Amino acid sequence: MSIPEVRIRTLNRHQVRKDGDYVLYWMIAFRRVHWNFALDHAVELARELDKPLVLFEALRCGYAWACDRFHKFVMDGMAEKIGALADAPVRYYPYVEPEPDADKGLLAAFAEQACAVVTDDFPCFFLPRMVESAAGKIPARLEAVDSNGLLPLRAADQVFPTAYAFRRFLQKNLPHQFEHFPKHDPLAKLKLPALKALPKEITKRWPAATKEWLEDAASLAALPINHGIGRATGSGAVVGGEAPAQKMWSEFLKSKLDRYGEDRNEPAEEATSRLSPYLHFGFISSHQMFHELMEREKWSPKKLALRTDGSRSGWWGASANAEQFLDQFITWREVGYNFSSHRADYDSYESLPDWAKATLAKHAVDERAVMYTLKDFAEARTHDPLWNAAQRQLMAEGRIHNYMRMVWGKKILEWSRTPEEALEIMIELNNRYGLDGRNPNSYSGIFWCLGRYDRPWGPERPIFGTIRYMSSDNTARKLHVKEYLQKYGPAERIRSLFEN
Repeated sequence: MSIPEVRIRTLNRHQVRKDGDYVLYWMIAFRRVHWNFALDHAVELARELDKPLVLFEALRCGYAWACDRFHKFVMDGMAEKIGALADAPVRYYPYVEPEPDADKGLLAAFAEQACAVVTDDFPCFFLPRMVESAAGKIPARLEAVDSNGLLPLRAADQVFPTAYAFRRFLQKNLPHQFEHFPKHDPLAKLKLPALKALPKEITKRWPAATKEWLEDAASLAALPINHGIGRATGSGAVVGGEAPAQKMWSEFLKSKLDRYGEDRNEPAEEATSRLSPYLHFGFISSHQMFHELMEREKWSPKKLALRTDGSRSGWWGASANAEQFLDQFITWREVGYNFSSHRADYDSYESLPDWAKATLAKHAVDERAVMYTLKDFAEARTHDPLWNAAQRQLMAEGRIHNYMRMVWGKKILEWSRTPEEALEIMIELNNRYGLDGRNPNSYSGIFWCLGRYDRPWGPERPIFGTIRYMSSDNTARKLHVKEYLQKYGPAERIRSLFEN
């Protein structure tokens, strides 16, 4: 098999049916047709069985935090695929649920005629529960394929307490994965039998979305989701789909990578990749990004250092800027996937390390100089202009600059009634507004503010205890925040962004 077995999970006892009408790829997380192990596996099965391949992509409306911002981002990608796959040797079937639970029975109806069903193995949000539930209900074999990151989710049998510990594991084990990359274009030159027609009970009861419908603003407005959170606006305006992701990635390689180490923490410089929304929704692959970055670096595995000491730099044998980006992009991103794939309580306060819970409990009764409610935070109504600017960026653009997100979380801890309440507020705001929310990586960032992947820091402080302390004043002294404040500071700015 071209796909490592460690990336494939069989979820029920049904056998592959050779007399089925097609192989079904149920696309739920890796919303792309390039560099995708799950699609590779579906193509392999279809070729092996000499059967048509159906790509079924659904968008529910009843998930938590469903809003125009997230729905439109996915619908952009659906419209793009309709055009891109018009002449492909597969049948693409996009479905947007018009009301909660309208899609009940749709997957089972597809599975009735399927040789097998292949889906995406994503370890976060409601997707794991949905897939496990489907495994027991559909009348066909269901296999989930992991195309999340360079390290397969099940390549490690433990959760790592720190990025350092995870980095040491990567340095020992990641080189074995360089031999197994998904195909750049698995549909190129693919020859499969054509599917004459899908069952009428499917096409009538659950009609596929058309490109025109997906691009019509009235379609989105008619859906029963939160229309108060519109798509990202201003300089942070983004469109969903593979093509916009490719453009952003190309721009990063061309004009930002060479200043990444120096400028990535500067909020006004925009030296980061800004690809976290596209990675979250699966519009771009970490394998592609790694491949193209290292191609630019003229790198080969022979350049890897022999030591596996967990060092943040020098191991890859690449430029300093590339090594810093790789540490963020691989170590810090994938350590979150490791946690959420091994612990169902990844979003629970109880999942914090014992030392962090102990020091936060010790200082839970400390007096707070100021306290704010969820509504205060959501409306950026604190006494701190820099914090308000970060929250306004999140509301308008669906993201916060990487460094500012850390300060944002630390201050919520300082200004909340309890650390447990602070965590609830961080999760709610990030998942409500963030295009990259509801993701293992964003949960890592939130929980890092409370001690996950960190160590005790002195001196012991009120409220924080030995949790690492950050402040807006120190941030303003270290970084150039004037332009950031000018851009996101005035309250009128956020209103004008939404009005436009």
